[in-house]
Amino acid sequence: MVRRGELTDEAWAVISSLLPEPGGARGRWRWRWRWRWRDHRQVINGILWKLRTGAPWRDLPERFGPWKTCHERLRCWTADGTWDRILAAAEVYDDGAPVQWTISIDSSIVRAHQHAAGARKKGGSPTSAATSGAQDGEAIGRSRGGLSTKIHLAVDGRGRPLSILLTPGQAGDNPQLLALLDAIRVNEPGPGRPRKRPDVLIADKGYAHDSTRRALRQRGIRHVIPELSDQVARRAAKGSTGGRPPAFDKAIYRKRNVVERCFNRLKQWRDLATRYAKRASLYRAGLVLIAAIIWLR
Repeated sequence: MVRRGELTDEAWAVISSLLPEPGGARGRWRWRWRWRWRDHRQVINGILWKLRTGAPWRDLPERFGPWKTCHERLRCWTADGTWDRILAAAEVYDDGAPVQWTISIDSSIVRAHQHAAGARKKGGSPTSAATSGAQDGEAIGRSRGGLSTKIHLAVDGRGRPLSILLTPGQAGDNPQLLALLDAIRVNEPGPGRPRKRPDVLIADKGYAHDSTRRALRQRGIRHVIPELSDQVARRAAKGSTGGRPPAFDKAIYRKRNVVERCFNRLKQWRDLATRYAKRASLYRAGLVLIAAIIWLR
């Protein structure tokens, strides 16, 4: 019987072939004192339970096996790219609703719990990392609200995640736009390279920079981004030499709410609504896994 929050039979059928074979070079998972062999589906359900509840790893119910096994596979499959392969397969899963290439992007800040601080740096100690203003490479920044991480997200026209990036909480949105677009790679059916370029890009005023608009025009990407008030005033002050305002379609811009709804779905998983993981790679792995679940439901 499939319990609430666990993998459905349909989702398992899609991802099971992408997991390492037990006993292979990528499939042996050693516990500290003895060998433990656990069914992959059982372990992923344990990881999903942890993401849904936000509980410490040591509180994992016994039906999922040793907590160290679940944590170790989360870590190993993060390192070898298994979670990203699962998301790539989910994006092209034939459920009758292919990718809609009206892309919306935005960011959202999550509070980093005190347990997320203190990841060991190279040549440093956990104490020095915890007391510094930000942890280099771990996407944790210190701002007025305390330690935080910012999630940058691109979704398709139905609000399904296409790419995910992490930065410290105080980082700006606009510098991540092109990197977020470059991270989109959808292997559509048939021959050819993965598709990366959207039909339309929708973003809010946080991305309304002249350099961004130029970069998007150079890539041939139609975009719907409102102007900032100071940009409107500066153009008006120049009179006839100020040029025309950028094209803006209000009807298309109303569709941007899908990215906000996607953030709401991700943050229903308590381990993602508050960051507990010390390593940014493990926190992102949880986001990628839940993004795949969203595609497969």
